[in-house]
Amino acid sequence: MAAGRSKAAIARHLVISGKTVSNHITAIFAKLAVADRAEAIVRARRAGLGADFAQGASRGDPG
Repeated sequence: MAAGRSKAAIARHLVISGKTVSNHITAIFAKLAVADRAEAIVRARRAGLGADFAQGASRGDPG
Protein backbone atom coordinates (compact mmCIF):
# COMPACT_ATOMS: atom_id res chain seq x y z
CA MET A 1 0.00 0.00 0.00
CA ALA A 2 2.78 2.43 0.91
CA ALA A 3 4.23 1.96 -2.57
CA GLY A 4 0.96 3.21 -4.06
CA ARG A 5 -0.03 -0.09 -5.64
CA SER A 6 -3.65 -0.83 -6.43
CA LYS A 7 -5.46 -3.75 -4.83
CA ALA A 8 -5.23 -5.60 -8.15
CA ALA A 9 -1.47 -5.03 -8.37
CA ILE A 10 -0.99 -6.20 -4.78
CA ALA A 11 -3.06 -9.30 -5.52
CA ARG A 12 -1.00 -10.13 -8.62
CA HIS A 13 2.27 -9.60 -6.75
CA LEU A 14 1.20 -11.85 -3.85
CA VAL A 15 -0.66 -14.34 -6.09
CA ILE A 16 -3.89 -13.99 -4.10
CA SER A 17 -7.35 -12.76 -5.01
CA GLY A 18 -8.38 -9.12 -4.97
CA LYS A 19 -11.02 -9.99 -2.34
CA THR A 20 -8.29 -11.38 -0.06
CA VAL A 21 -6.33 -8.14 -0.46
CA SER A 22 -9.47 -6.16 0.41
CA ASN A 23 -10.05 -8.31 3.49
CA HIS A 24 -6.47 -7.75 4.68
CA ILE A 25 -6.65 -4.00 4.04
CA THR A 26 -9.90 -3.80 6.01
CA ALA A 27 -8.26 -5.66 8.91
CA ILE A 28 -5.24 -3.32 8.78
CA PHE A 29 -7.51 -0.25 8.85
CA ALA A 30 -9.40 -1.67 11.85
CA LYS A 31 -6.24 -2.48 13.81
CA LEU A 32 -4.77 0.94 13.11
CA ALA A 33 -8.13 2.66 13.74
CA VAL A 34 -7.92 4.57 10.45
CA ALA A 35 -10.41 5.32 7.68
CA ASP A 36 -8.30 5.22 4.52
CA ARG A 37 -4.96 4.32 2.91
CA ALA A 38 -3.39 7.73 3.43
CA GLU A 39 -4.09 7.67 7.14
CA ALA A 40 -2.87 4.05 7.42
CA ILE A 41 0.39 4.93 5.66
CA VAL A 42 0.98 7.94 7.92
CA ARG A 43 0.28 5.86 11.03
CA ALA A 44 2.57 3.02 9.85
CA ARG A 45 5.43 5.37 8.96
CA ARG A 46 5.18 7.10 12.35
CA ALA A 47 5.56 3.63 13.88
CA GLY A 48 8.69 3.05 11.77
CA LEU A 49 7.06 0.66 9.31
CA GLY A 50 7.08 0.74 5.52
CA ALA A 51 10.03 3.07 4.96
CA ASP A 52 11.98 0.39 3.09
CA PHE A 53 9.07 -0.23 0.71
CA ALA A 54 8.55 3.44 -0.01
CA GLN A 55 12.25 3.94 -0.78
CA GLY A 56 12.26 0.93 -3.12
CA ALA A 57 9.20 2.25 -4.92
CA SER A 58 10.80 5.63 -5.46
CA ARG A 59 13.82 3.94 -7.10
CA GLY A 60 11.55 1.88 -9.30
CA ASP A 61 12.47 -1.38 -7.54
CA PRO A 62 9.73 -3.97 -7.32
CA GLY A 63 8.56 -4.28 -3.77
